[in-house]
Amino acid sequence: MDGTLLDLHYDNHFWLEHVPTHYAKKHQLSLDDAKAQLKTHYNDFSGTLNWYNLDHWSEQLDMDIPTLKLETAQRIKVRENVEQFLNFLQRQQKHIILLTNAHPKTITIKFQHTTIEHYFDQIITSHDIGLAKEQAGFWDRLHQRIDFKIENSLFIDDSLDVLRAAKQHNIAYLLAIHQPDSQQGVVDTKEFTAVECFTQLL
Repeated sequence: MDGTLLDLHYDNHFWLEHVPTHYAKKHQLSLDDAKAQLKTHYNDFSGTLNWYNLDHWSEQLDMDIPTLKLETAQRIKVRENVEQFLNFLQRQQKHIILLTNAHPKTITIKFQHTTIEHYFDQIITSHDIGLAKEQAGFWDRLHQRIDFKIENSLFIDDSLDVLRAAKQHNIAYLLAIHQPDSQQGVVDTKEFTAVECFTQLL
């Protein structure tokens, strides 16, 4: 969802600017020191389910992360032409599944500030599965939960680690995102074809 359907700028700004600002005030640190301390915390949990868990971070940092997220919710933006693409898939009677690492509280906030929820036939978070999308075993657990044909499935994600895990599971069609954060440059998607604009898929 984040960086694929929604602009990753909201999340990057939140974790790299908004949280450090509040953390610095709470602990009477300079902003640079706060960012350095938080970077260590972040790195400890990168690639795990806890990295995406708002309750985990609220406990770890002794801060109300969901409330802080609402403070910057005006930055939540649907990427250009995403709704046109989802509408196209609906008209083609495709089964559309939102498969996201986002915590349920994050999903609630995102859907409160966008109009994309109604496009999805199913919404599955990695917190329901018990593993992050990039972790070994995720796709096996997902297959136990829902029936889908890997040879007919298109999976789009902005994370190369997530795409590589999907490739290991032999998902047939994989696409990366050219510029997940509209305020940053394009990314090198390595071995994966990248979508620059969703109208390319219409």
